Amino acid sequence: MKYIQLPLAMLLAGVCSAGNSIRAAEPATIDLTQWKPPDIATVGEDPFGKLVKYGHALFSNTANEIGPSVPDPAKRFAGNNLACQNCHLQAGTQPYAMPMLGIWGQFPQYRGREGDVTSVEERINGCMERSMNGRALLFASREMKAFASYLRWLSNEIPDGAKLRGAGTLKIQEPERAADPVRGAEVYAHVCSACHGQNGLGVRAQNGLGYQFPPLWGPDSFNNGAGMSRILTAAAYAKHNMPLGAKFDAPFLTDEQAYDVAGYIVTQIRPEKSDLDKDYPIRLQKPIDAPYGPYADEFPATQHRLGPFGPIRAKVKELGAVSQSSNGSASENASHEAEGAK
Repeated sequence: MKYIQLPLAMLLAGVCSAGNSIRAAEPATIDLTQWKPPDIATVGEDPFGKLVKYGHALFSNTANEIGPSVPDPAKRFAGNNLACQNCHLQAGTQPYAMPMLGIWGQFPQYRGREGDVTSVEERINGCMERSMNGRALLFASREMKAFASYLRWLSNEIPDGAKLRGAGTLKIQEPERAADPVRGAEVYAHVCSACHGQNGLGVRAQNGLGYQFPPLWGPDSFNNGAGMSRILTAAAYAKHNMPLGAKFDAPFLTDEQAYDVAGYIVTQIRPEKSDLDKDYPIRLQKPIDAPYGPYADEFPATQHRLGPFGPIRAKVKELGAVSQSSNGSASENASHEAEGAK
């Protein structure tokens, strides 16, 4: 066979051209509002299928699988009797209700809360320790493998790194004032209490453990380190998903009602997570509505909890500009507002 020698410059040009093509390629965009989720009934009995089914059970029936009152003490990973799908509706498939569709392909990802690049397993444990007010799963445990397998299965046919329309929550048009918990209490009484109870402690399931309608505060709710303890996340979620039957394109609440009722909910007593001062080691990456300090700015915790948020955003932008001019690497708090609710 005769080899043809090409000039080095031509070879390098080809490599550079290929590299530019790769870098220029735009990630796929997937519209989850039009996406048909996979059907759990189609999952087989092979080893992966069994893990997927167990993951679905963990996600949709958490309290009966790994809740604080299950018979086997070694299985008591969750610290409350919530289910993952109490927030991630329809077993993690409802658009703008923090769906899990496509999430597998978004990890590893940088997260400001840890100030590091994290894995999907670490993100799952974040939920276990915050929303479920429980303890972390071992990465090698069957439960962790089941959760991860379920998320992987939900992401079938969604390209890794895709832009996801319908992920997370859809933001509200935030009022230029502090939330009013008194008005929020009125909204809660008229709209929310029919399901979640006048006392906010939820309605227990008729059979087994868990809830028909989950508590929004109190000892069996998510703790103050959970994403839902942030007013802007709670308001966006409530506006586009509550009461049951409301959807992102057919909301029931107005922006102001959602803002005020979220203000009422986040000011109620709930479990407290330890070591929250370790969250967001880069303080400028801390969400402006994080209900706990320390903060990079001088605003009090009450304003971070209820607003108004315009002055905080302006200050964070100013601090970010100072940081950038001094060391060339600033991250604005506002760009991380949508993180975690997760």
